[in-house]
Amino acid sequence: MSTRHLLDITDLTPGELRHVLALSVAPPPRSLEGLGVALVFEKPSNRTRHSMEMAVVQMGGHPVYTRGEEVGLDTRESVEDVTRILAGYHAVIAARVFSHATVERMAACSSVPVVNMLSDRSHPLQALADMVTMRQHVGAPDELSVAWVGDYNNVARSLAEAVLMLGGAMSFGCPAGYAPAADEIDRLSALGGPVRSSADPVAAVAGANVVHTDTWVSMGQEAESAERRKVFAGYIVDEKLMASAAPGARFMHCMPAHRGDEVSAEVFDGARSLVIEQGHHRLTAARGALSFLMEKSGKGPQS
Repeated sequence: MSTRHLLDITDLTPGELRHVLALSVAPPPRSLEGLGVALVFEKPSNRTRHSMEMAVVQMGGHPVYTRGEEVGLDTRESVEDVTRILAGYHAVIAARVFSHATVERMAACSSVPVVNMLSDRSHPLQALADMVTMRQHVGAPDELSVAWVGDYNNVARSLAEAVLMLGGAMSFGCPAGYAPAADEIDRLSALGGPVRSSADPVAAVAGANVVHTDTWVSMGQEAESAERRKVFAGYIVDEKLMASAAPGARFMHCMPAHRGDEVSAEVFDGARSLVIEQGHHRLTAARGALSFLMEKSGKGPQS
């Protein structure tokens, strides 16, 4: 049996993605009973640490949180040596890293599943949480029309993959230089639903029943802060922009958020915002991902 990993949403088939979402909202199995899960954090996080630790506990396992400097990936020890040792202790290795190549190298040598808790390319657990939230509050996946406003980043990439694989529509409102490239639009278009991109945020959100954004300055981009605020100045999601979306459109944000930058306080804290429940569903999504991987390891209830 080959070891399955979750580094990108596209590591799943559309059917598997639906199954993970179903597992997410089901009572958690005790498939980690007596087992450990290594949680390696090169980058800190509030939601990721708490959601993953509690998901492991609820599934009967023992999470072991480790900061990046404790293992020193490629400084004290190679990524491969660290991974092989952790695989001898744990049933799953989950890593939040700066470079996507790190989780790819982990997966290449690991005898246990590797989960990407965030890399510079992808954030699959966030996308799963977003899909659970939208299914509960907006509609079936093939009825979704999702607009992303701002920087086409790792969160946007994984969200788009999930939406399109399940038959929804995706639009991007990103400034020049921060939008998905033409070949990326082609790649996304091949996944399923329709994709469009515009430098005009009003055009991007037209008809959307979900408007999603993220911080303009992600961790590691602090030196670009002043320039990014200039570039994204016309891309704030406020009540005026939300009025261009479909009637009753909902707002989403993966957090941390900066009211007054990428989103107004009125939208973020308003009645149409799903942000807090979206954050809570990070726990839901973590359970679904871990349950799926344990099934594929031969330790789940449906294996």
